[in-house]
Amino acid sequence: MGFGTSIACDISMNTRLTPEERRLYQDVEVIRDLLHRAHTVAIVGLSDKTERASNFVGSYLKSEGYKIIPVNPLKQEILGEKSYPDLESIPASLGPVDIVDIFRRPDEIVPIVKEAIQIKAKAIWLQLGLVNREAAELARAAGLLVVMDRCMKMEHGRYSGALHWAGMNTEIVTAKKAGRLI
Repeated sequence: MGFGTSIACDISMNTRLTPEERRLYQDVEVIRDLLHRAHTVAIVGLSDKTERASNFVGSYLKSEGYKIIPVNPLKQEILGEKSYPDLESIPASLGPVDIVDIFRRPDEIVPIVKEAIQIKAKAIWLQLGLVNREAAELARAAGLLVVMDRCMKMEHGRYSGALHWAGMNTEIVTAKKAGRLI
């Protein structure tokens, strides 16, 4: 097989989502638009442990210019930012939450989505490996955009060109110089 689309580089091959669910919850245009327009990301389950995926993603998003809001009831501060016990505790003075990025077990996601709806977040993002169809439908019914079973850091890197630097085939061919999405 050569370069380009093949089973070896099919990004969807490890997901538990059906092809129809992938169209709903992994839509390229929705992902690109969210990454471009979002400014504030509340990260539910953000850990202060540097070896955890949530910390790596939060650190990356912060370095790329996003305002991150840690949501972790066990910590006062993470990555130099004040941490809040839940989404509803985030003060309005921080501005609207564009994306609620979720790093919690699938069985804990529905109450988080209900909070995201209450605070009028624009989108929920369930990290790589997280699938909760009930939560996704609840969010969609309330008008929120939904990304499921994708890593926000990886998707940002994919569309900003940063994954190419690591030798990853993102299936995006362009002669355009990579730039920041925001």
